[in-house]
Amino acid sequence: TTAVVSSPDPTVVGQTTTVTATVASVAPGTGTPTGTVTFSFGDGSPSVTAPLAGGQATVTHTSTASGPSTLTATYNGDADYTPSNGSNTQTVNKATTTTALVSSPDPTVAGQSVTLTATVAAVAPGAGTPTGTVTFSFGDGTGSTTATLTGGIATVTHTYTTTSVTPYSLTATYNGDANYTSSSGSDTQTVNKAATSTALVSSPDPSVAGQPVTLTATVAAVAPGAGPPTGTVPVRFGDGTGATTATRAGGIATVTHTYAAASATAYPLTATVAAVAPGAGTPTGTVTFSFGDGTGSTTATLAGGIATVTHTYPAASATASPLTATVAAVAPGAGTPTGTVTVSFGDGTGSTTATLAGGIATVTHTYAAASATAYPLTATYNGGTNFTTSSGSDTQTVNKAATATAVSSTPDPSAAGQAVTVTAAVSALAPGAGTPTGTVTFTFGDGSSSATATLAGGIATVTHTYTTKTGSPFPLTATYNGDASFTTSNGAATHTVNQNLTTTTVTSSPDPSVAGQSVTLRATVSSVGGVPNGKVTFSFGDGTSSVAASLSGGVATVTHTYTTTTGSPFTVTATYGGELSYAASSGTDTQTVNKAATLTTVVAAPNPATTGDRVTVTATVTPVAPGAGTPSGTVTLAIPGRTPQTVALVNGKASASFNPLPKGIYTVTGNYNGDVSFAGSTGLTLLTVA
Repeated sequence: TTAVVSSPDPTVVGQTTTVTATVASVAPGTGTPTGTVTFSFGDGSPSVTAPLAGGQATVTHTSTASGPSTLTATYNGDADYTPSNGSNTQTVNKATTTTALVSSPDPTVAGQSVTLTATVAAVAPGAGTPTGTVTFSFGDGTGSTTATLTGGIATVTHTYTTTSVTPYSLTATYNGDANYTSSSGSDTQTVNKAATSTALVSSPDPSVAGQPVTLTATVAAVAPGAGPPTGTVPVRFGDGTGATTATRAGGIATVTHTYAAASATAYPLTATVAAVAPGAGTPTGTVTFSFGDGTGSTTATLAGGIATVTHTYPAASATASPLTATVAAVAPGAGTPTGTVTVSFGDGTGSTTATLAGGIATVTHTYAAASATAYPLTATYNGGTNFTTSSGSDTQTVNKAATATAVSSTPDPSAAGQAVTVTAAVSALAPGAGTPTGTVTFTFGDGSSSATATLAGGIATVTHTYTTKTGSPFPLTATYNGDASFTTSNGAATHTVNQNLTTTTVTSSPDPSVAGQSVTLRATVSSVGGVPNGKVTFSFGDGTSSVAASLSGGVATVTHTYTTTTGSPFTVTATYGGELSYAASSGTDTQTVNKAATLTTVVAAPNPATTGDRVTVTATVTPVAPGAGTPSGTVTLAIPGRTPQTVALVNGKASASFNPLPKGIYTVTGNYNGDVSFAGSTGLTLLTVA
């Protein structure tokens, strides 16, 4: 008869159970059966065969799926005992789990993308990697998002558009699967106000006394912030009148103002320099102002984050248009000439003919380029029935048009080692028009060399790779170097660099191995933004101490020797600790360790013997490579005609003495019964008794 039991019962997914078969003779038979028992586990895994020792055979098994499974033990019989079967039921419950939630970066600013990562793990004695989905809620009233687990990790991104209830409560709920129970984890996300930039332009500029002027303030979020700012913008006009407050719509606020008189007085220009969150404090140093009118720049020192200069713009502009030709009769002639006037502009473009009205002809003309000297203007009256031809001349001074430069980067934020596209857009400021040409010089704020790119359609682009997040957010600057018709200008922004997410995979070779065999474990840490460095810590799942190894080219390797099969398959874990530019991650694998094969050699002494001699039989049990170590357990020593003796191994050897034998030739056997790490084996020798 064969009886099978398991312990513990019930278990959970990933927990190891010990399965024991007891084989006994049925009366009137007696004695202890030998041989092997084959175990099947009812869960689709391969069957396992183990030797009997004292009528019992034992194996361990780890279930990877929940539910009841039928255990079967089949005794395969030996020369003296018939085969038999036994069965039992093993209950495997779902393993409980824990869910850990983190968000990065934290804190952020309004409009900045946040990555939420949930890590779901089995709680001991459960093991394995949960599957299924995780539902994320963001605490800001937006709908939840569900993501699928990969390697026990689920990730989503979310953008907070307001700071109204910061810090926000984050929740990640693992929804469970067939083998693992649900669980949840929480975290908080702090969202600060995004920094802004304000650009102000006026049109027309220059204007004349009494002419309405439109002033437009464009307010934009500074990266990594995003979205259109709302609220109001107070606009001051610099002519002693009170400020006007305008409401922003889509980030733009517009007011109209009429200057009552031309001015040649000095206007104050104020620059306010502030740290962009999460930075803080008051910047010091100097600010250089350029005025866009061809005069030299002026540098002022910051005090409390503010620098102020005054500048006098001329009351009238030398670039006034339209061009007007007045034709009058010369005394003693009188009357109002009629006909046409032909105007040439002095810039190589074609002339234009206009008809006189009340003795006056008017044309408009746009100069496409500035000139080092004034353009010569000529107006030629073409005469009429009653008036002769005449001509008049003037000059037109055309200065360089002022420009504005805006700089942006994408993706922002990026990860260390990820290529970033930096773009500068250069445009003419009213009343100037046209498309600036020339070059833009970029600086990246990370100590690397600047880069210069050529404008095409007013746009210049370069790529840059930030190799570290130290110093993030980095100040970006784009300096337009000007051309023959457009003045220089600068643009500034910031670029945020976060840690790279990493994945860690671990493999073992050879797998399966045998007890005492050296196993090589290899961890590969990868990232989309370069090759991680640092250390990986390996744990072997057999109760031995973990070992740390350094990455080289993203790979770390250690060797380990499993000395037992108890607990096989072992869970191998490789944990990358991360470093400044790369986030931590971990990976798991399993290592199956089977019993090592053995070789049993038997020696009888004395041999040959004579009748009346006591014979000592010694069995030596050694592992067969690649197995290693010292087998334990028992050896059954036997000589025909004498009662077999089962003796414990000591340092791999077992001996027993037998009473004198009659004359003859005997086959002496030594049957090693195996242990948890080494398989059984049998050796024999011939004994001659004279």
